[in-house]
Amino acid sequence: MSSSITGRFELGDFALQSDTILENAFIGFRAYGSLNEARDNVIVFPTWYTGTNDQVEPYVGVGKALDPEKYFIVVPDMFTNGSSSSPSNTPEPHHALEFPLVTPFDNVSAQRRLLEEHFGITGVDLMVGFSMSGQQAYHWAALHSDFVRRACSICGSAKTSSHNWAMLHAYKTTMETTVEWRDKNCQDWDPKVLSVMASIGATMAMSQDWYREGLHLTDEVKGVTDVIGNIKNLFQPWVPANLYAQTLTWMSADVSKNPNFNGDLESALRAIDIPFLMLPCETDMYFRVEDNEAELPFIPLGQLNIIRSKSGHMAGLPGFSPEDDAFIDRQLMDFLQVPC
Repeated sequence: MSSSITGRFELGDFALQSDTILENAFIGFRAYGSLNEARDNVIVFPTWYTGTNDQVEPYVGVGKALDPEKYFIVVPDMFTNGSSSSPSNTPEPHHALEFPLVTPFDNVSAQRRLLEEHFGITGVDLMVGFSMSGQQAYHWAALHSDFVRRACSICGSAKTSSHNWAMLHAYKTTMETTVEWRDKNCQDWDPKVLSVMASIGATMAMSQDWYREGLHLTDEVKGVTDVIGNIKNLFQPWVPANLYAQTLTWMSADVSKNPNFNGDLESALRAIDIPFLMLPCETDMYFRVEDNEAELPFIPLGQLNIIRSKSGHMAGLPGFSPEDDAFIDRQLMDFLQVPC
C-alpha cells in the first residue's frame, strides 16, 4: 500500500451552475507522492459513483502508470460522496433533500481551485477518471486545456446517454417511493429499497457474459443472490440522501451544458485540443463503446482503445479485475509518453 495524505479544502461560498450558493462548501482529497520543483508532475483521478478517495489505491504503485515516486497523484472527492460537501453534512437550508444539484462542471471547477489554491499546482500531466469521473475528464479537457496536458476517460462519456439516464431514473424513483423519503427522513435505508437498488446494480454493472461464463462464482459467491448481497453491502454505508444527490449529478452530465458551448456537444468535443484517450469496455452497459466511437471523429487528438473484458462497467473499477487493471495500466503508461 502506498503512503498518502488526506485532507479537505475549504471553498467558502461556492457558486453552482444552478445559480445556488453552496455556503461553506468544501472538497475532500487524498494525495500520493511529492510535487516537483515546477509543481506540475501531477496526475488527478477524481472519485466516481459510490467512490471514495481510497479506492484508486489499486492503480497506484511504484512501476505503475500512477507511480508516486514520479508523480503527485491527487484524488479529489466528488461533491455528495460524504467526504466533500454533501446532503448529509450540509446544514439548512441545503440539508438532505434540499441539497442543490451539483453538476460535473461544478465538481471540476472546485477541483481546479483545490489544485491551484491549496497545492499551488501549475499544471496537470494527466487527468484520468472512471465512470462519473471519466465524464469529468471530458469537462477538464474541453474547459481547462490551459491547465491539463492529457486526459483519459475510462468507461465514461461526454454526456449521459438516454439508456444510461433511464437506468439512473430507476435508482432515483426507487429511492423516492418510501414513506421515509416523502417525510424527508433520508438518513437510513429502507431494507426493501436497498434490495431493489442492489438488484438494479447487479443487472447493469456486470455483463450478461460475466454471469453466463460463471465469472461471478468464487468460494464466497455461490450465485447471483450473493452478488446482490455484495452490492447491498456497497450501498449500505451510504446515506441515502447522498446517493440520491449523486444520482442526479450523473443524470445531469453533459460537457456541452455550460455557457462555453450552450448545449452544442460537437463544439464541446472539438474544443478538446489535448491528447484524449477513451478506454471503453466492450461489454459495458452504462457507457457503450458506440458512445465513444460517435464522439471520436470530433476530438482532434482523440484515441480509442477497447477493454476486451466480460466484466462490463466494472472493468474500469480499480481492483475489480487484475487483468483489466493491468490492461488499463499499460494504456496509461503508453499515454503518458504521448507528446503534448
